[in-house]
Amino acid sequence: MLAKRMQLWRASQAMLAINGTANRTSTQMFPTASSRDMHMASSWSRLAAPPASTLLPLYGSMAASPVTMRFASSSSSPDAMSVVSTKELVDLPAIPEAPVAPVVEPQTLMETITVAGEPPFASIGLGGYSPVGIVQNCMEFLHCTWDIPWWGTIAIGTLVVRTIIFPLVILAQRNSAKMSNNMPQMQVLQLKMTEARQSGNAIESARYAQEMMLFMREKGVNPLKNMIVPLAQAPLFISFFMGLRQMANAPVESMRDGGLFWFTDLTLADPLYLLPVITSATLYLTIELGTDSARLSAANMNTMKYVLRALPLVIFPFTMNFPAAILTYWACSNFISLGQVALLRIPSVRDYFKIDKMITHAPGSLPAKKKKGFVGGMKESWDNMKITKEIEERQRLDEIRFAKAGKGPLVKTYKYDPTQQQRITNSSVKQPSSKQQQ
Repeated sequence: MLAKRMQLWRASQAMLAINGTANRTSTQMFPTASSRDMHMASSWSRLAAPPASTLLPLYGSMAASPVTMRFASSSSSPDAMSVVSTKELVDLPAIPEAPVAPVVEPQTLMETITVAGEPPFASIGLGGYSPVGIVQNCMEFLHCTWDIPWWGTIAIGTLVVRTIIFPLVILAQRNSAKMSNNMPQMQVLQLKMTEARQSGNAIESARYAQEMMLFMREKGVNPLKNMIVPLAQAPLFISFFMGLRQMANAPVESMRDGGLFWFTDLTLADPLYLLPVITSATLYLTIELGTDSARLSAANMNTMKYVLRALPLVIFPFTMNFPAAILTYWACSNFISLGQVALLRIPSVRDYFKIDKMITHAPGSLPAKKKKGFVGGMKESWDNMKITKEIEERQRLDEIRFAKAGKGPLVKTYKYDPTQQQRITNSSVKQPSSKQQQ
């Protein structure tokens, strides 16, 4: 509005200047002009000047200004054509134009849609550089690059990851074979160490523990190597679990029809509960036939095998509500484990990977007791815990008594005072010498 008024004001000033120049010129050239000439001048001024209604708002705002202006009228007085000003007008600087809004270029089609015709994971909050995001990025790459359905993408991703950690499985199998072949000697040392600990002989227990360590070092056996595969699989399983759950909850629209057979929608739970049953059954077979690191039939797994056998039944109520994508990965992982166990049972394969042949020990050759049932094993474990607790309590009481004996008064452990006996002996020795002097 201000810019429009300034333009109107400048236009009116220019018209007034033209009128003034024209009036002065006509006055100089025609001092005795007729009424016809005055009428022409008046018509020129009406044509040149803008309508009064247009200038009225501007002059209304300039009412307080010391500038006074008059327009030419039909009066015959030449003074009516003059413009009276009491102050010189100053040309104001030009008002800058309004800034131009930046032009936003429209995104290209490739930035919003992938090759497979789907929005990228970054646009729906998935992906990234965390372990979960890397799993999601790999899944997106497999699905969008080769146009593989989601069930095939999950299966291929599981197979690739399990192939990468297969050398760790070989290492664990070698260690398990060595432990099984040297089990009789290790059980002898274990029994001696247990007996020494239960009897409270800490020195003997430490000595047998040292002998056990030297024996395992000599044979190249390390029980911790059997935990390599579980420790390596745990972060991978957690990353796949969380990544697939986020993809199902987002959801990724193409996963709604990316399933197989009866589970076409991978974002929902299996309506027939067949996937949870398959997952629990394959997990039980993997535990029973042999895990990736050791078999449950080994003598050192007598107690743990009962816990692992109950694991499929415990997790079944939870897996019933998992999305089908998670159970697809879990079932594929269990099938791959079963395939690895079956492959590593072939003698030629074990020879190729330099895995020792398993020696079957007769039950009588093992110094350990015969296998007990679940109740017997739990009872024996409870008795061992009670004995260990009693030994610890005995050691604590001995430490308290030793501290009191060092800080308290001396305890009388003799029938007579040795210092008093010594004084009597000295006096008896001195008395005869005095009599002899007399």
